[in-house]
Amino acid sequence: MAIDASAVVAPTARVHPDAVIGAGARIGEYCVIESDVAIGAGCVLEPYVFVKRWTTMGERNEISAGTALGVLPSDKSFTGARSYVRIGDGNKIREHVTVSRGTTPESATEIGHGNYIMSSAHVAHNCKMGDDIVLAACSLLAGYVEVEDQAFISGIVAVHQFSKIGRLAMIAGNTGVSADVPPFLTCAGYRGDATGLNLVGLKRAGFDAARIDAVKKAYAILYRSGLLLEQALARIEAEVDAPEARHITEFVRRSKRGICRERVRR
Repeated sequence: MAIDASAVVAPTARVHPDAVIGAGARIGEYCVIESDVAIGAGCVLEPYVFVKRWTTMGERNEISAGTALGVLPSDKSFTGARSYVRIGDGNKIREHVTVSRGTTPESATEIGHGNYIMSSAHVAHNCKMGDDIVLAACSLLAGYVEVEDQAFISGIVAVHQFSKIGRLAMIAGNTGVSADVPPFLTCAGYRGDATGLNLVGLKRAGFDAARIDAVKKAYAILYRSGLLLEQALARIEAEVDAPEARHITEFVRRSKRGICRERVRR
């Protein structure tokens, strides 16, 4: 058993001899850690955390009570082959969260760094989460969902499989996301409509007036110019010389599900 001498493992925890526990980690009462698991330095697992096989996490992660990591994917095509959950550094994963491992052999569900996943959320098989994301309580990411850095997903949100959420997008509570949400937007409502820009998030992220103005111009062309999508993207590229605008056009061009539409206000 590769448990660092400085790690603290509660007497009621069950740690498989093949698991690796890093320096200064703390494993709480009644935790279960299976084989082929690696837990990095400084991680804290509260009581009753279940870490299943082929799960790895980096350093300084805080995992709250009742969370299960590396659970089998809820996918009828799953054959039981080896697949993974890979978690980075400095994440906070609160009570009763579930994270599934990949469906296809050798595939992975990936969670980056500095994310905050609140209680009873679910991250399904083969999801890709970037860094500094908030996934609020009871929100659900279906299989193969991708979420870019600094997105904010509010409570009780359901994201359809294969959907993508862009950087610094903000999804309002009780929203159903069934199309891709471009970067920097807000998205709300049963159908997941675009409702404007995430101005609060942009300001908190340190965007100055010039950068915000560039995003506003790109949004206006994309949603309010009346142009066909490819024409709107070409106009953004021609008229808005900013990395944020290029991020929007590149994201939209990669979209396979199509992007959310703007809500029409009456």
